Amino acid sequence: MPDSRPQPPFPPWSSSGPGATAPAPLLLCGARLTDGRIVDVRLGGGRIEAVGTAGSLAADGTRACGHRIDLGGYLLLPAPAEPHAHADTALSADDEGPVSYDPGDVERRATEAALLQLGHGTTALRAHVRVGDMAGLRTLSAVLRAGRSLRGLAELTTVAMPRVLTGPAGADGLAVLRDAVGMGASVVGGCPDLDPDPTGYVEAVLEVAAEHGRPVDLHTDAADPARLARFAAMAGGLRPGVTLGPCGGLARLPAEVAARTADRLTAAGVTVVCLPQGGCGAVDGPGVAPVRLLRSAGVRVAAGSGALRDVSNPVGRGDPLEAAYLLASRHGLSPDDAYAAVSTTARAALGLPEVRVEAGFPADLLAVRGDSLPAALSLAYSRVVVHGGRVVARTSAVREYCGSAAAAEPGLPRQGRGGAP
Repeated sequence: MPDSRPQPPFPPWSSSGPGATAPAPLLLCGARLTDGRIVDVRLGGGRIEAVGTAGSLAADGTRACGHRIDLGGYLLLPAPAEPHAHADTALSADDEGPVSYDPGDVERRATEAALLQLGHGTTALRAHVRVGDMAGLRTLSAVLRAGRSLRGLAELTTVAMPRVLTGPAGADGLAVLRDAVGMGASVVGGCPDLDPDPTGYVEAVLEVAAEHGRPVDLHTDAADPARLARFAAMAGGLRPGVTLGPCGGLARLPAEVAARTADRLTAAGVTVVCLPQGGCGAVDGPGVAPVRLLRSAGVRVAAGSGALRDVSNPVGRGDPLEAAYLLASRHGLSPDDAYAAVSTTARAALGLPEVRVEAGFPADLLAVRGDSLPAALSLAYSRVVVHGGRVVARTSAVREYCGSAAAAEPGLPRQGRGGAP
């Protein structure tokens, strides 16, 4: 809830390039947890060192606290992760003519998009990047450069997405896919729906993933339940894991067919990434995956942002809290489960370690002004983002009202400098 306290200041920045020293110790003071406790949290070495009652860690003389940030009025949460972004086309909706895949343009857009999402609280992102065709590997190379430039701020990993892997053109696509993995694409993926032989496409993807020990992330609308069941059976048990998304076609199936398909996805151990803020790509039909049905069947469901202001969604925000808000307001999830879909489950889909506001866990955190998770999902304006134990982004919102009897009423929530404009 807004209050009259000033926004917390940025601590001194530390370097993040090669040979950089570890972040200085940082003490987050007076933050509220989702269970209602008010705590101090001490960070060091990129991890949470201690969590104690408010004021207890500041008095601890055994460890230098370094910089202090007052998080009074803020809710402290594990940082969100983005499991399904399209960095190569992000921020291109206003461009005249076709989307530019010039490497310089792609790198600039990918960097800006990642920073926008970092400002929302996202400290790790998985970007689906097209490879092959006219662009070859230049687009992937540009996104990889963007990822290197963001080190210390956010983790940007890539999914290599060839268009065709079967038939006469399949040999070239398969060679490009292997080259993409060799260049640094950390996930093997693609759009089987676009291949003349979707099952053969998935077989090729799984073969390359098994060769290199990489996870798989397939972009599919999932409108064909028999095909999706085959995908799940083929991928079942693959380590380090398989993700499918956005699977909006499942919502258009008869309930009993969707339920049987969900059971098969559960048995295969795959994760489904839904996109409550809107789809992405020409293969997607309308609608969002049936989140409650999938969860009730035991499927792990994460939520991503999808298109960020490209032709698929010209007003995409890339805000994980908006995705969680939509899961809670439109898809019947509790606020806790909705936020878990963009944080805990999303991080697991990316193969990242779990984050809890407890000693020993990674110091990737999001502080949102508010006194409860429902309030934060409703009015998540001011945010402080911590990655690797240091503050990497802050958004400050000030709300003021002109002088009136209502605005002057004592006890009403108020945020800002105090005086009327």
